[in-house]
Amino acid sequence: MPSDFLDENHAQIATPPVTQHLGETEQQMNQEVNKYLNNLKNWKEELTKLREIILECGLNEEYKWMHPCYTDKGKNIVLIHGFKNYCAILFNKGALLKDPENILIQQTENVQAARQIRFTDLPEIFELKPIIKDYIKEAVEIEKSGIKIKKKKTTDFEIPNELEEKFGENPDFEEAFSRLTPGRQRGYLLYFNKPKQSKTKISRIEKNMERIMDGYGLNDCTCGLSKRKPHCDGSHKQLETE
Repeated sequence: MPSDFLDENHAQIATPPVTQHLGETEQQMNQEVNKYLNNLKNWKEELTKLREIILECGLNEEYKWMHPCYTDKGKNIVLIHGFKNYCAILFNKGALLKDPENILIQQTENVQAARQIRFTDLPEIFELKPIIKDYIKEAVEIEKSGIKIKKKKTTDFEIPNELEEKFGENPDFEEAFSRLTPGRQRGYLLYFNKPKQSKTKISRIEKNMERIMDGYGLNDCTCGLSKRKPHCDGSHKQLETE
């Protein structure tokens, strides 16, 4: 799943849906999403409730990037996902929502368009149900309007002097960096620029040179065990205990 996770240019073939009754309306429930939710060890009740709320808004259910994704006329609106400490509904163009409740969260600095509403328990979802629906309705209208988010280009991000020096010392390293996707490049630039001290920047660059040479992003899985490929989900930690 990409850093700004929803990309209309990466359409996937939807699994045939099954029809189930929710409230007063019949909704199409994707079989792959059923399987995904049934196999969850954490956040099963919470994500199932979010699914119900989203379907009540009339969105179509698909399974993309290994997560339940909800669309309107083929346009990505939201998806739901779980993490270690929270689960969330992620709005594709959340940066354009008015957010009167001030509850939208930007996952990382590298995420330009998408925004999350995070939850840590089921009662929280029940309490916010009317607000969630309002946000979804606004998200649908934004998508219908055709408004685009003006995203920063990689060239808009500052390249630290320390990285420029490494490029000068090792042209192969510079070439490897240039082959990374724009999103991966931005992720590294933000990470390398964050420290104030030059020695810390150099340390971060040197620790990630091998990853970059191998074509991996800052948060990509390199052990092959992640269930959220290409992203790391911490599965590599089990290798450290073996």
